[in-house]
Amino acid sequence: MRTATTVEASAGPWSETVDFVTEAEKLGLDICWVAEAWGSEAPSPLGYLAARTRRILLGSGIIQLGTRTPMAIARAAITLSQISEGRFLLGLGPSGPQVIEGLHGVPFDRPLTRMRETVEIVRQAATGEKISYSGREFALPLPGSEARPMRLSMRAEHPIPVHLATLSPRMLRLTGEIADGWLGTSFVPEGAQSAYFDHLDAGLAAAGRTRGDLDVCQGAEVAFAEDEDALRAMTAGRKKELAFSLGGMGSATTNYYNSAYSRQGWATAAAEIRQRWQSGDREGAAGLVTDEMVLGTTLIGTEDMVRHRLRVWRDAGVDTVRLYPAGDTLDARLTTLGRALDLVREL
Repeated sequence: MRTATTVEASAGPWSETVDFVTEAEKLGLDICWVAEAWGSEAPSPLGYLAARTRRILLGSGIIQLGTRTPMAIARAAITLSQISEGRFLLGLGPSGPQVIEGLHGVPFDRPLTRMRETVEIVRQAATGEKISYSGREFALPLPGSEARPMRLSMRAEHPIPVHLATLSPRMLRLTGEIADGWLGTSFVPEGAQSAYFDHLDAGLAAAGRTRGDLDVCQGAEVAFAEDEDALRAMTAGRKKELAFSLGGMGSATTNYYNSAYSRQGWATAAAEIRQRWQSGDREGAAGLVTDEMVLGTTLIGTEDMVRHRLRVWRDAGVDTVRLYPAGDTLDARLTTLGRALDLVREL
């Protein structure tokens, strides 16, 4: 398996984030994704990291569709690919209605169509040819205008792999059909076949492709507990975070994380947690999260437990493991990351 991590420019001092990435590169990490969420944007820190690193791949994890036009995404992707000398991976995702409509004021309409058309336009732009596109969501040039098809004043000199962050069945099928990689989350390997891989495989088959044509990149927190007491404390500390994902992410009616957990065997618990969270009972929601739910979607445990879970992830079909190392300090996070990288290498 390849190894990756995700950072966010607004998560703590930027200088510490840069130190983490440069040291992670020295440890042998393969990929660093830069998140966007509802904080800092991704392209600016990616450009900075491209200048501070030499080997590691750098990806947008993710650029949100509703925040930019397809051509703005294409220009950023080509620029980052050029200045990193081919080390850039384009990660795209639909986000959700709360962020897209609540923060950006853009309708969260037809994300499936917008995703397909955006990828097609980005790939067309990368060729350096004149851009002419007529789709349901986007048309270039603008119909009825005096504009003629244009080409960018640059072209992509390196391949730009496209990774899609998707969770719903239709989006997963699209990912299998058109993407180079899948950025997944809320991953329970024991339930992943029906929840994720059946849909990815359907898309792959429709495009005449196989699983080997798709980089399956899954992420989880990694933390090492030295004994059972430490493990219980770790697990308890993560329950409110998971309750937020199941109850607070998305809108009152749309939560892709909740749906993903539901498809993997926790439908009743996920529904109850969401109801509690939406009603304002945050502690009650966290109290419904079980140890099994936390451990099922993370890489938390003793070293032997983490080693075993990594094997399970690999055997389930994960090609790239995205590690979120725990730790209160930079040194602690790097130590955790180094231990995890050693375990992956053992595989």
